[in-house]
Amino acid sequence: MHYADRLTDAIARVGNPCLVGLDPHLDALPEEFAVARNAEAPRAERARALADFCCAVIELVAGRVAAVKPQSAFFEVFGADGAAAWERVVARARAAGLLVIGDVKRGDIDSTAKAYARAFLEGSSAADRAHVCDAITINPFLGGDSVVPFLESCARAGAGVYVLVRTSNKDNKLCQDHGTPPLYERVADAVAAWGAPHVGERGWSSVGAVVGATHPRELAALRARMPRTPLLLPGYGAQGAGAAEIRGGFAADGRGALVNSSRGILFAHKSPQYAGQHWKDASRAALDAMVGEIRAALGAA
Repeated sequence: MHYADRLTDAIARVGNPCLVGLDPHLDALPEEFAVARNAEAPRAERARALADFCCAVIELVAGRVAAVKPQSAFFEVFGADGAAAWERVVARARAAGLLVIGDVKRGDIDSTAKAYARAFLEGSSAADRAHVCDAITINPFLGGDSVVPFLESCARAGAGVYVLVRTSNKDNKLCQDHGTPPLYERVADAVAAWGAPHVGERGWSSVGAVVGATHPRELAALRARMPRTPLLLPGYGAQGAGAAEIRGGFAADGRGALVNSSRGILFAHKSPQYAGQHWKDASRAALDAMVGEIRAALGAA
């Protein structure tokens, strides 16, 4: 089934467009997973603890959000053991009924892009299907020929991509504001064009865009510029954007975007607001608060 159709249906089932990012920063993990940051421990044990934490988060959020977004870098630091941990987390999330958006930000020449696309979206055999992502993030800096292989894999696998357009990091302007019109607008127009042939029955394309919620004015303009493009909105919570800032990323009917929170959910127990609570209780409470804030911002009952 078409990725954007599956995403639209999943959001409707849970009643909110919230996305939980699985960014397991080693120094912030709860104490029961502390071995993951012990440089003297065996690598396999550290990677297993990392996956244990992510799987516990998956159990906590399953049925309450439509998707999770694991960040591959935190797994890759553990080499082959990290790759196995990554596959375990992806498979566990999919088994729990969650869509998996792999935050991998790949982008390379076309022959290499084909390999990346197969690795993350198709796998090398039917047995790999449990371990591949429903969608991934990609970097368009090398141009259209580096993006097309991902689009081809999406068409074959019913998968999706989210192209970096306007990111939420503090130094994004160095490249993204360059030129007239600015580069991020040119990329947005390319995303809309790439996505036009891939619009599903629910009216949204399988080719999405990453647009930081930390740019509310630009967010609304980019929503209008890419009317059929599902947006992935980082920057909510720990990076400073609130519920009011994300409204411009949605269509008039309240559809068309996912709002990501990673540290604000995973490590809520470190916030003074939830001091003294077990990490799972704090994460549940933080997710409840996020869902309520986003639904209120979108005018949902």
